[in-house]
Amino acid sequence: MATAGDRQDRQLTALSELAALVAGGATRRSQLATATGLSRAAVAQRVDLLISKGLLVESGTVATERGRPPLALHLASHRAVVCAVDLGATHSAVAVAELGGTVLAETTEELDINEGPEAVLNGVHEQIGRLLATAGHPVEHVRAISVGVPGPVEARTGTVIRPPIMRGWDGYRVPEFFAGRYDAPVLVDNDVNMMALGEYGHRPATAHLLYVKVGTGIGCGIVSGGLVHRGATGAAGDIGHIRVPGHDDVLCHCGNTGCVEAVASGAAIAASLREAGLPVEHVADVVRLVGAGDPVARRHVRLAAQRIGEVLASLVSFYNPDTIVLGGSMASLHDDLLADIRAAVYRRALPLATRTVAIESTLLGRRAGIEGARRLAVHHLLSPEGIARILARGGT
Repeated sequence: MATAGDRQDRQLTALSELAALVAGGATRRSQLATATGLSRAAVAQRVDLLISKGLLVESGTVATERGRPPLALHLASHRAVVCAVDLGATHSAVAVAELGGTVLAETTEELDINEGPEAVLNGVHEQIGRLLATAGHPVEHVRAISVGVPGPVEARTGTVIRPPIMRGWDGYRVPEFFAGRYDAPVLVDNDVNMMALGEYGHRPATAHLLYVKVGTGIGCGIVSGGLVHRGATGAAGDIGHIRVPGHDDVLCHCGNTGCVEAVASGAAIAASLREAGLPVEHVADVVRLVGAGDPVARRHVRLAAQRIGEVLASLVSFYNPDTIVLGGSMASLHDDLLADIRAAVYRRALPLATRTVAIESTLLGRRAGIEGARRLAVHHLLSPEGIARILARGGT
């Protein structure tokens, strides 16, 4: 016999499914009934509840061939927004967006992630306040905040775990900073996972995606069926420390030797070019030299691409993605980086796994992280857990 808790769970799941369908483009109640198999009466009851709680609105009309045109369903925006935050080593990008996806205000500011969590997050809090004022929304309209950080995260608690480049952040629970400042859930994840989710949302034909970030370091985000795969402890996708044979003399900052990040990242390329006598300090200098056609820089980038491709070939055989997206500060080197990565993958991976895989550059560029954070916030808000929170508080 079903318990009251079971019935409540089923109700929340049904409400979440309807809200997600509207977010995906369904505008008519009849479409919802067809997609879910629920009766029109059941759909009407649930839709009316979501409207009364301020999550959905019904306005305007939808064109039809005959009969009276029905009203169109949309996610509510007048009293509900989400905040998306993308933190990098030297920047904080913040956006305030409607539930339907429209970005109302956005800004990027310089920072040093090593200033520590309190200083950095205070700056983010100030950015959010300015953007809310620009967008004409009070703080009470914030319904979810999503934060991407450049280090490992235990997503369940929002705790940063032993980050290699975030001095002072180890063990810090990011949601606790925002508690009391916003009556909203705070979601925290690794920045590459956010980027993967952002790219996934702009590739409707993709089901299984690997997003490979090649910049100062190397990381990977994994999305299957719209869900980020984090693994048991949040370490999934940490491909930068996969060993590349033949480089046992190269020490990585993790303490091991021969890691692909130590031999093929933007920082590794920059170091090798300095040894070759070229004026290189940062990854941007590598990109500049390759863009100018410097033969030494191009040769080093192509060697790095081959090493990255060898690692990705193993991932292709194991995970069998249909799309690999190359992002990060090195992604602009399409011809020199992407071509050799493709060649290594197609040469080393099994034909069955490579038959349909597409290996492409990012569509969103630097906005991938902020877009992924926005999508994660909305996805959580429309989840059964998010719907339960809305119902408990009496509306959005």
